[in-house]
Amino acid sequence: MRNYVNNNTKMSRLICVALGLRIAQCAANMTDILAVIPLHLVLFACLVTLLGGFIKGAVGFAMPLIMISGMGILIDPQLVVAGIILPILVSNGWQIARSGLGPARAAVAEHWRYLLIVCVMILVSAQFLTSISADTMFVILGVPVVALCAVQLLGWQPTIPGHLRRPFEWGAGLAAGTLGGLAGTWGPPTVLYLLALRTPRAKQMAVQGVIYGLGSVMLFLGHLKSGVLNAHTWQLSALLVVPAVIGMWAGFRLGDRFNQEMFRKVTLLVLIVAGINLIRRGLMG
Repeated sequence: MRNYVNNNTKMSRLICVALGLRIAQCAANMTDILAVIPLHLVLFACLVTLLGGFIKGAVGFAMPLIMISGMGILIDPQLVVAGIILPILVSNGWQIARSGLGPARAAVAEHWRYLLIVCVMILVSAQFLTSISADTMFVILGVPVVALCAVQLLGWQPTIPGHLRRPFEWGAGLAAGTLGGLAGTWGPPTVLYLLALRTPRAKQMAVQGVIYGLGSVMLFLGHLKSGVLNAHTWQLSALLVVPAVIGMWAGFRLGDRFNQEMFRKVTLLVLIVAGINLIRRGLMG
């Protein structure tokens, strides 16, 4: 326990130093950021990201969904996807570091097929993002948010017989990776995949950290290739790392002080409402 606390303290110090450097750099590059998105939308994106980081720190998931559904209300969907990439990468790296490398290695050994297909499909599907219209993107973002949050809220848990595990791994990984490359979120399909395998909660959190972490690296590489993350958009994404990490830190500190199950349900309800609004925008223009 003492080593865990010391390691967590060191990690917090490193993050504080990195945040200070990032804030200074973002201040210097604010003119470039404002060339991509107006100041009031920058502030709006920061607030949404702060909320997403807090919820991820408190309950372990939902930051990409919150950023997508929240930012998508006012911001172009391709810019939203670009904005979430670096916060997802940094936050998932932090989550893996907190869980430890031992559980991470065990997760890779057991779920390597799922990890492989998720990573490949994120890279592949990310290349199609720039060819999709804005209205279509709103629907692509909104439908999975509503469907996957509703499934979790209703408590449905699929059951997979042992002899069907391998095809289920490939099928679930294909769906999650495709959604990840196009919409930047593969968390809810991963949760359903692990629930179907009856994965214990403690082990599930470690496995999620690895899948989210490796997937976020693939998302970063995929959208470098697609052009979504480019010289004009990466600075906004880098700026959003700051509120994401601050929110996660607060979520870690305060997460044990409230009923997490009730908090999770309220979060899912809010996401469903936001997702319905995204679908409305996509269908009505």
